[in-house]
Amino acid sequence: MSPIKILQIFTVLNKGGAETNLMNYYRNMDRSQFQIDFLVHRENGFFEEELIKSGSKIFRLPAILPWELKEYKKAVKTFFEEHNDYDIVHGQCSELGVFIYEEAKRRNIPVIIAHAHNAKMDKDKKLLFRLMWKRRMRKSINAYFTCGKEAAENLFGRNLARHSYQMNNAIEVEDFQFNQEVRERKRKELQAEETINLVNIGRFNTQKNQSFLLEVFAELIKLNKKYKLFLVGQGELESQLREKAKQLQIEQDVAFLGLRNDVPELLQAMDIFLFPSLHEGFSVAFVEAQTTDIKAVISDGVPTESILIPENVTVIPLKNSAQQWAEKIAEINNFERKNVATLIKEKGYDIKENAQKLEKKYKELIQQYKKFNVISS
Repeated sequence: MSPIKILQIFTVLNKGGAETNLMNYYRNMDRSQFQIDFLVHRENGFFEEELIKSGSKIFRLPAILPWELKEYKKAVKTFFEEHNDYDIVHGQCSELGVFIYEEAKRRNIPVIIAHAHNAKMDKDKKLLFRLMWKRRMRKSINAYFTCGKEAAENLFGRNLARHSYQMNNAIEVEDFQFNQEVRERKRKELQAEETINLVNIGRFNTQKNQSFLLEVFAELIKLNKKYKLFLVGQGELESQLREKAKQLQIEQDVAFLGLRNDVPELLQAMDIFLFPSLHEGFSVAFVEAQTTDIKAVISDGVPTESILIPENVTVIPLKNSAQQWAEKIAEINNFERKNVATLIKEKGYDIKENAQKLEKKYKELIQQYKKFNVISS
């Protein structure tokens, strides 16, 4: 029997939350049953080498720009003229996949999925177009995937959200369970044995709100010089963030660590996870952090449904000042970390179990739509 052919749609395959989440699933799926390829926009991404070595194909489209849609649609059409044998198109870039969904529908691809990853939309120069595309795309898809309830309602509307499949942002739980030996080794490696270590993980962009985080940190070290801030990630705002750290005269206490392959170990070495995002869907990084039993301080832009261990999490309104944030963070004292792997699994975020559920869901969708070639509208 031939494997089910799935085309995953991404902007770029870097270490963002959606990409990391899909890679967690990819590594745990039976690829004798599923051929998973990728259609991406723009340059080479972090995960591409691994994917190619694992047997996946990667295809490219130009960036989707509202003022160059004619060329973009032509590129999408050309792609599907050459590659029209997919059973499933799984759009991981929300409403930005609208023209891919439409062409896939015209080509009678049986299953067309849009995946909701965010509870709100960025207020960028594409906003008005994205609002239009969000409604338009609903006519071309027949399956609704989401990381959480709020994200589903944002992308699909309340009525369609009720029919969505929650594909949990699951992780390799054992990789993140707390280990005191790893903690001590990593703190020594980071030269952070005597400091109170704070960490933020995420792309350096407006949504993740690291600019405000630097203001918070500047206030925090006025209260206690022992704090150190580690920023894990890359992004378009990195140079601005580095400059702001200099302006605030905190650059000696802020470490930009870039993209990392050792996030499980880094989290062991940290004391507090800081997450002041303007909005989130259901953050993979936040699930990972909670699995290490770390204390976390998050904004009210992070959905409450993503809080898995409430006693470890402090929520602060985004409207509060940097000083108010700093004072609240300073209240967190040392505590004994423990292994919470069993708890995280019980809450449904172990990747092995979730990968099996996704395999089953893909097969159900194929059975539902391929036989009759029915596309809902």
